[in-house]
Amino acid sequence: MISLELRHLRTLAALRETGSLVEAAERVFLTQSALSHQIKDLEDRLGGPLFVRKTRPVRFTSTGTRLLRLADEVLPLVHGAQHDLERLAGGQSGRLFMAIECHSCFEWLLPAINRYRESWPDVELDISSGFNFAPLPALARGDLDLVITSDPVTSLDLTYHPLFSYEAQLALSVEHPLLEREWLEPVDLADEVLICYPVDRARLDVFSGFLDPAGVEPARVRSAELTPMMIQLVASGRGVACLPNWALNEYLEKDYIAVRSLGEDGLWPTLYAAVRRGEQDAPFITGFVETAIETCFESLVGIVPALPEDD
Repeated sequence: MISLELRHLRTLAALRETGSLVEAAERVFLTQSALSHQIKDLEDRLGGPLFVRKTRPVRFTSTGTRLLRLADEVLPLVHGAQHDLERLAGGQSGRLFMAIECHSCFEWLLPAINRYRESWPDVELDISSGFNFAPLPALARGDLDLVITSDPVTSLDLTYHPLFSYEAQLALSVEHPLLEREWLEPVDLADEVLICYPVDRARLDVFSGFLDPAGVEPARVRSAELTPMMIQLVASGRGVACLPNWALNEYLEKDYIAVRSLGEDGLWPTLYAAVRRGEQDAPFITGFVETAIETCFESLVGIVPALPEDD
């Protein structure tokens, strides 16, 4: 079997482009003697000459012409792969397949993604809703590359970049009797129909941070897929809903609903971008986190820089 190497293809391509052994040797960083020896060695392997000596421009034999066609196919692919690998090694390129555990986050995530694509065009980016499976374990397995979450799982080998903190507020109809209260206690929801997104209750702030610690259950839980649907149900007096303050702002401005804080100090979750440990400092990862934070603080009302965990 004839053994071909990339250096052989590069040598023939350089000879075609320069038209002389002297200039071809300079192009591939060899002495003329070393280049001649390389060509003679390849011709011996192939059993015939690659080009006609002492012709200008160089006239290639059928064997040499076939190898040049191979060079034209292979060398651009190799060059492209080397370029991609250099960008990957430098953190300028990569895959960013993400999921979100926050129904309301599409409001800011899509503008953030559009801005990110402008600055990082070489990153392969895709998004999954993440509502119907467990994104954080999928991230740890390598099926995903980033997850937007407010519920860090410390048992997984993940790193969490804090994005911002927000107040989770209870939306009520403008005639709801609980509006007499300055803020609400868990027991105030014991007689209420609580409207939630259709996800595990452990991932809902109103349960994990407010009701469950107090051992309180609402009278009934009703699910709704979309935020506007939840607001419609709340406005018509058919239940109450806990949503991020920034997601409620536009409905408050139109007097569709009213809100109250959960507890005297309010319930303040933090939203994170989760990535696998060891990849948190990759430039294309930190670039997305920085873009997301910048976009959020430009467009969302009521968010604050990420609060310390003990707050």
